[in-house]
Amino acid sequence: MIEKKKKFKLGDFDYPLPKKYIAQYPGEKRDQSKLMVVDREKKTIEHKKFSNIVDYLRKNDLLILNNTKVFPARLFATKDRTDAKVEVFLLRELAQNLWEVMVRPARKVRIGNKLVFTPKLMCDVIDNTVSGGRVVRFESESQEELHKIIDKIGTSPLPPYITRDPEPSDKKRYQTVYASERGAVAAPTAGLHFTKDLIKKLEKKGVKIEYITLHIGLGTFRPVQVEDLNRHQMDSEYFEVSPKTAMAINDARKRHRKIVAVGTSTIRALETVVVSGFMVSPKRGWTDKFIYPPYDYKMVDSMITNFHTPKSTLMMMVSAFADVDLLKKAYREAKKHDYNFLSYGDAMIIV
Repeated sequence: MIEKKKKFKLGDFDYPLPKKYIAQYPGEKRDQSKLMVVDREKKTIEHKKFSNIVDYLRKNDLLILNNTKVFPARLFATKDRTDAKVEVFLLRELAQNLWEVMVRPARKVRIGNKLVFTPKLMCDVIDNTVSGGRVVRFESESQEELHKIIDKIGTSPLPPYITRDPEPSDKKRYQTVYASERGAVAAPTAGLHFTKDLIKKLEKKGVKIEYITLHIGLGTFRPVQVEDLNRHQMDSEYFEVSPKTAMAINDARKRHRKIVAVGTSTIRALETVVVSGFMVSPKRGWTDKFIYPPYDYKMVDSMITNFHTPKSTLMMMVSAFADVDLLKKAYREAKKHDYNFLSYGDAMIIV
């Protein structure tokens, strides 16, 4: 276990990651990716295929997935008077037709500008944000109509460490098979390994499956700039934990059944809604919860995750669960066994 007295700094979460380990494409089949099994108690590491995940969940275990859906948030526009080209990245929907966006080049886009995407879709720049973005108002009759046009003209954003251009196949592969709630600009990548058949096998075994929603934002890729982790501020992300999911979690806790969280976004949502004791309450809202060691997890007994970037908040969150030294050992092993890292990479289950 992690010593409570140790104060961790940013440098404690660094490790060498040569480019050759960063997956640029997903594997041919989702559930045939590699799976590393890390046992916290025994300090052991095993190498399996992701389809073997069925062997590590028991009847009545509760598996929790994030059902957020990535939408094609990257659009291109021209300024109405100058025809200057502008890239517009949709960050979050503030109200009907009202969006917070990032623009490039930012210096060319000012309050009062009109941006033209197609003859049928335009927006007005109405405000600046503290983070250097813009607030825009689209000219659209309904949310449904706006979403339909965005889906048609937008491209799927890929993480900055995937250095190729997005391809049509990314719309399907950079999305979980159970995605249903539109709103993320980045995929909950631990869930990319699941297939519909694999989920059916788990259900047939008696594993209970529930969903939360957390819309992952660009902040997930924002590097930590301060050595003192207490000074890092997380970007807020919208989440929902339904009454049905909260009831299933509380029932599992009462019956001492294992809760297995798929991905860091699921973990953040679960740890946000903890109330007194080891129970959760249904809730929706924004969370900026930053989990790093030492941290006492309340709602997670086991986690499924990918291999994360050095010095990232995701690496810190997993380190708070698995112990920093054990996790670094696992990452070294992964490189020895040619695992793929990051969003389109291989997976790990920590038990």
